[in-house]
Amino acid sequence: VQLVESGGGLVQPGGSLRLSCGASGFTFHSFAMSWYRQAPGKEREWVATVTPAQDTTAYADSVKGRFTISRDDAAMSVYLQMNSLQPDDTAVYYCNTLISLSNYWGQGTQVTVSS
Repeated sequence: VQLVESGGGLVQPGGSLRLSCGASGFTFHSFAMSWYRQAPGKEREWVATVTPAQDTTAYADSVKGRFTISRDDAAMSVYLQMNSLQPDDTAVYYCNTLISLSNYWGQGTQVTVSS
């Protein structure tokens, strides 16, 4: 299993970014995909999840209405569109999937929201 995130960067408050996660090594379309984030000095926290076939999405209260998770099974990719970004959104963002009770993570991509 391999997960590779991209799309992070520096953005001003109120700005937008779109994160991407390319997956390989498993039957992507069969598994839910999630995004997590970890801010400096804080524990990793769940951000959003999309179920197989994009049947259901779920969001942490802190990002609901601002972030959108989506997936493209043909491209074996999951995305996180982040709008109205705030300094509290600054973190390393990780792609995640749970397969047979094992968590798999990407290397993370840094998102910094600052003026």
